[in-house]
Amino acid sequence: MQQSSGAVRTRIVLDAMGGDYAPAEPVKGAVDAVNARSDIQVLLVGQEDVVREELAKYTYPGDQIQVVHAEEVIETAEPPVNAIRRKKRSSIVIGMNMVKQKEADAFVSAGSSGAILVGGQVIVGRIKGIERPPLAPLIPTEKGVSLLIDCGANVDARASHLVQFAKMGSIYMENVLGVKKPRVAIVNIGAEEEKGNALVKETFPLLKACEDINFVGSIEAREIPKGEADVIVCEAFVGNVILKLYEGLSSTLIGAIKKGMMSTVKSKIGAALALPALKSTLKTFDATQYGGAPLLGLNGLVVKTHGSAKAKEITNSIFQCVTFKEEDINGKIRKNIVSSAEQEGM
Repeated sequence: MQQSSGAVRTRIVLDAMGGDYAPAEPVKGAVDAVNARSDIQVLLVGQEDVVREELAKYTYPGDQIQVVHAEEVIETAEPPVNAIRRKKRSSIVIGMNMVKQKEADAFVSAGSSGAILVGGQVIVGRIKGIERPPLAPLIPTEKGVSLLIDCGANVDARASHLVQFAKMGSIYMENVLGVKKPRVAIVNIGAEEEKGNALVKETFPLLKACEDINFVGSIEAREIPKGEADVIVCEAFVGNVILKLYEGLSSTLIGAIKKGMMSTVKSKIGAALALPALKSTLKTFDATQYGGAPLLGLNGLVVKTHGSAKAKEITNSIFQCVTFKEEDINGKIRKNIVSSAEQEGM
């Protein structure tokens, strides 16, 4: 729906060179976003001639898309630390510097995960008092969506990191998704408090003692798709395995269902009758409609989308940034997590 033209615009930097389908899909995602809403401005960062060639295929409000030239591209296989240091004219570095310098409200990219994580911490910088910024994607469940935190940023996390993840995740779910008193659970191999590895055993009582979150205990992997928790806390190794299995199983099941429906004449007739209901059901498990994974706890918003992101996911990630800004998530993190930690003498 087209928003009021009088609204203050959220400025989002979009990496036009990041991802498997760049620049075509990022550009299309940007165009779809500005054609849907007038309260955003997208700054497409990338090789200007390539980006403008893509833009020429579309009709859109000219004042809502700006092209920012970046001659270099950070490739997925490059060592992220070296790439951030050496490629100062890359789309990722330029885009993140724009967020750091308050020239934009957010940065969205489907590019190198490592470079985005490093750039987020080194260029944009952590909020003072936040120990580690986690990646937090929304994943579809039987009851709606849950926030998986962390899914890729901190493989060797400590208990204090997981406690902050839980608090940041609760703030995000309550303010961006409107979930009142979101249920927080820690990923474990059983429901009993005494189960788990050393990290889980150390973190569990700390979460239990937190008065500012609604901690419901442990959650086993099989309970995640059922929506038994709103915020699912884990370190990045576990979270990434959960996320990748989730995505792989979903695509495998959808492929198997389609193959089965097309196997005989009778099944094809049945498929035609069941198709509307099936499409509606499968849509609820389409992760692309929820946008990307924000890197929480930074001085500005950085959102990582899938490397294979198409225009729809990119558009929804842009919309996600608007809500993040409107709800002042960073301000709430500073107030509710950092301030309370300082009062406790941390």
